[in-house]
Amino acid sequence: MKIELAQFAKGSRGSDDIFEDGIPQVAFIGRSNVGKSSVINFLVGQKDLAKTSSFPGRTQKINLFLINNSLYFVDLPGYGYAKVPNKLKDSLRAMVNWYFFISNCQQKKIVLIIDASVGLTRDDLDMLHSLEEHQKNIIVVANKIDKIKPAKYQEQLKAIKELIGTHQIIPFSAKDKIGGEELLKEIL
Repeated sequence: MKIELAQFAKGSRGSDDIFEDGIPQVAFIGRSNVGKSSVINFLVGQKDLAKTSSFPGRTQKINLFLINNSLYFVDLPGYGYAKVPNKLKDSLRAMVNWYFFISNCQQKKIVLIIDASVGLTRDDLDMLHSLEEHQKNIIVVANKIDKIKPAKYQEQLKAIKELIGTHQIIPFSAKDKIGGEELLKEIL
């Protein structure tokens, strides 16, 4: 399956009929500024469908993008560090927890995006374990592999694999056009 059409459907801060309209959802989650929106843009072949920013905490809603009129890509606010007031940070965390663990939203897949050059942080591991506890279908995307020195690449991927267990890991770089086809194959 190829992405022929991708369009912004809606941004929501919580309960909304769009989450229960029967269209399957693929959720993208990761730390602030890990490249969630950039991964979505690369997959759909559009530069600015999902808004990107160097400002941590830019995504402040649950943004849904309709793909081929048959699937939603769900861009969630990042967790961890964000340049926003603590009250807003708490609100964003609550929104993500509601979407994954409280609401009736059913995710076909969850794409957990990590920064490959940094490896899994405590926040990444906490999110991974929470998703596992709720039996979510998780794919780990090791983004920004272009930032890893070639001599350290295998060692870094091995360290990530040891921490994520049996979950599939896809090395990814929008800059170098690596991993897109493999990720699309898994989520479409």
